[in-house]
Amino acid sequence: MRIRIAALLACFALPAAERQISPAGAQTLPAAERQTLNAAERQTLNVATGGAFTSMDPHYHNLGPNNVLTTYVFDPLVRFDRKYQPEAALAVSWRTVDDTTWEFKLRGGVTFHDGSLFTADDVAFTYGRVPQVPNSPSSFTFATKPITGIEVVDPQTIRLHTATPLPLLAYNLSNVRIVSRKHGEKATTADYNSLKAAIGTGPYRAAEFVVGERAVFERNDAWWDTKPAWAKVNYRLIANDASRNAALQSGEIDIIDQVPTRDVEDLRKNPKVAIASVAGQRLIYLAPDASRAVTPFVTDHQGKPLPANPLRDVRVRKALSLAINRAGIRDRIMDGFAAPSGQLMPEGASGYDPALAPDPYDPERAKALLAEAGYKDGFAITLHGPNNRYVNDSKIVEAIAQMWTRIGIKTSVDTMPAATFFSRAVKAEFSVRLTGWASDTGEASSNLTEMVASSAPDKGRGSVFDPSRYANPRVDEIVERSLTTIDVGAREALYREAERLAMPELPIIPIHHQVNVFALRQGLVFHMRMQEGIRAWDVGVK
Repeated sequence: MRIRIAALLACFALPAAERQISPAGAQTLPAAERQTLNAAERQTLNVATGGAFTSMDPHYHNLGPNNVLTTYVFDPLVRFDRKYQPEAALAVSWRTVDDTTWEFKLRGGVTFHDGSLFTADDVAFTYGRVPQVPNSPSSFTFATKPITGIEVVDPQTIRLHTATPLPLLAYNLSNVRIVSRKHGEKATTADYNSLKAAIGTGPYRAAEFVVGERAVFERNDAWWDTKPAWAKVNYRLIANDASRNAALQSGEIDIIDQVPTRDVEDLRKNPKVAIASVAGQRLIYLAPDASRAVTPFVTDHQGKPLPANPLRDVRVRKALSLAINRAGIRDRIMDGFAAPSGQLMPEGASGYDPALAPDPYDPERAKALLAEAGYKDGFAITLHGPNNRYVNDSKIVEAIAQMWTRIGIKTSVDTMPAATFFSRAVKAEFSVRLTGWASDTGEASSNLTEMVASSAPDKGRGSVFDPSRYANPRVDEIVERSLTTIDVGAREALYREAERLAMPELPIIPIHHQVNVFALRQGLVFHMRMQEGIRAWDVGVK
């Protein structure tokens, strides 16, 4: 299942300058400054991210910023390359012994940061720990739940048994980072956050960590892979866009992510700064409460709660979608760094279906659908969202609120920091919210299981989306079948079939897929990935 990266990049029609680390025509540093940057003593990389991280426990919260952070310290058995394809990490090879048994050969001679040897027993402990982490806001059980048995054959060999064929097991396990049994037994999330248990096999040791603020990493010179260029990494959360940009331009920070799209042109004018961008897989979408009989943030125009939840009616959800000017959001808010979408995956990626186009901007049709559904005069609603997680997230929320108000749905806006937003979202406190999701596996299976399939925690399915969920038994059946289908072509066909059934019912309302935009100091080179985030081993010196 190979993602066609060239096609994915082409779908955004980005100018060549926007795909280069050093845009054509950009000024470069004088030779003396370039030599200083290349000097041997230049050993520290200063990174600023706009995505709030909540834990150093690699199994606590399946959240993009957390997953980037913990990758510095912990390795998985299988990891993704820059094209989102699985490659060897702590496992050097894997094979199917039979239809329901996978065997992984582990890398020999790998040690944890304390010098203890990594073995198959640590893998067995890790996969047993994942479903046991208390109070996890968003679990990794989607990857481990299908495993019905773990067999440690020898210190470098482990076999994983499943109830049914699971062709995507290696993709799923790339999301689960391996911890040490020695340090992990009885360890709590607090022990990982205090760094007492944060002993991994990864490229860096965690030297300091303050939740939601900063981390300091020191290079693990015993890492099994190519040694990173940087001996030390100062990793900081700077949630405010202007502050993050200013830190880069002042020289305090070397590289930043989540560059506000409105600032790209101004940053390009700075001869000490380069822009890097690459098409990503993150879908920005609206999650409506499509199942509860009564929903908390919907009222009539006088503020009286409605006796029934209008979002359960697909005509109302369709009206909300038709009222959104996606092209306007792309052009005027995202400055072209987005691809309007009507489905889960971007063009060129596994699971993309050309038959599923974005809904057109049609406010008159939206009004007609509201009238048809019995809401000729509309109603009032609150649209919730984060204000420091996704590119231009609060601006997108405000724009959509104005668009909905124009069709008679008086929309209030309530945005908040990501940590608060996600803690409330998983408790189903909202009626409709703007959020984002990027595939855990680089293809459509995780998007289908987490956003479209109905909730089935016993199968590791639907654990992220929302306690009040869309459900279609036929879609569930097709998704379940796709997860056990070995033939790639047949699996792709099932992905598309599931989306063609589900998306017209709008279990979610897609807005667009983001383009990942970074900015860095001239003299550095950044080997970009489809995945979000900044990994120090992807940054070098020209």
